[in-house]
Amino acid sequence: QVRLMESGGGSVQTGGSLRLSCTGPYGSMTYCMGWFRQASGKEREAVATIRDDGTATYSDSVQDRFTISRDNAKETLYLRMNSLTPEDSATYYCASGGSLRGGLCENFVYWGHGTQVSVSS
Repeated sequence: QVRLMESGGGSVQTGGSLRLSCTGPYGSMTYCMGWFRQASGKEREAVATIRDDGTATYSDSVQDRFTISRDNAKETLYLRMNSLTPEDSATYYCASGGSLRGGLCENFVYWGHGTQVSVSS
């Protein structure tokens, strides 16, 4: 069982920035890694995914504002979030163990417990 741990969440005002981190035990940085979020009353949605070669994909709502990155040597996944808006408020989860299908990472197996991000207007 891979246990992932997110950190870096918090409360910011509109336009602010945060950087989320996700760490895990040795071997938790799999080929496909990702960040997801779930707002209150809504379904969980993919925010960004990244392959081991650095290829990243983003949801339309965060494109050009968020940046996903990974440091395999440190077993750490990052999500840099800029120009935050209240619509970005959610619990953010990192995930690993995804499989590559059609060039996209999906079907993630391992999840963290989440870190809360709140953006006030």
